[in-house]
Amino acid sequence: MSTQRAKLVVGNWKMHGRLAENAALLQAVAKGAGELPADVRVGVCVPTPYLAQAQSLLDGSRVMWGVQDVSAFTQGAYTGEVSAQMVTDFAATFAIVGHSERRAYHRESADLVAVKTQRALEAGLTPIVCVGETLDEREAGATEQVVGAQLDEVLAKLSVQEAARIVVAYEPVWAIGTGKSATAGQAQAVHAFLRGRLAAKGAEIAGVPLLYGGSVKPDNAEELFRQQDIDGGLIGGASLKDQDFLAICKAAAATTAAG
Repeated sequence: MSTQRAKLVVGNWKMHGRLAENAALLQAVAKGAGELPADVRVGVCVPTPYLAQAQSLLDGSRVMWGVQDVSAFTQGAYTGEVSAQMVTDFAATFAIVGHSERRAYHRESADLVAVKTQRALEAGLTPIVCVGETLDEREAGATEQVVGAQLDEVLAKLSVQEAARIVVAYEPVWAIGTGKSATAGQAQAVHAFLRGRLAAKGAEIAGVPLLYGGSVKPDNAEELFRQQDIDGGLIGGASLKDQDFLAICKAAAATTAAG
């Protein structure tokens, strides 16, 4: 009997894209996603200037869309910021919060990530809360301490009902954009730990989707997605190539088949 849950695969384009190439990519992904089984959900988080384009080309398709960050503020004199409410004007579903690149390059604290999670939820978005450790932290044996603290900071600010609406993405910093990936066993171990951390908040959130991100490719996706506590992926570089991204989505589909 299969214990696999439905899968979620979300592309994170990061700071990539131009109108013409976006159109080709989005149209190809929408077409390919239409051939996937219903228990595989697909999304793309695009740079904010391309939200309207994503809405135009993906509306009515199987593919959901979203952004890579939202402001901790709802409105006001915050030049350059984009509020979660603004994002919902474009019928978006997702908002990534706390990506390691935001934490590192923009000095985002765990508390700020928690506040951004709240703002996304208040606006009706699904926050994809990212957690992950550096290579130094992994080698020091501090992985669970680090990712547990990152997740706990968010959960402390949410009710059980709110927490049930988030998605959590484990992205080991040492495996993002490096070509290195955690082994399926390493990834599963951290996902199992995170699952337990969620369950401690309340049985209702033990089933929150847990995504793996960190150099996921067509050739390693299926092994990762077959792990008991890995519910899909947050895909970086491979999401910029329609064939690679769709191959990863098909790998997710293969793991949901009854077995």
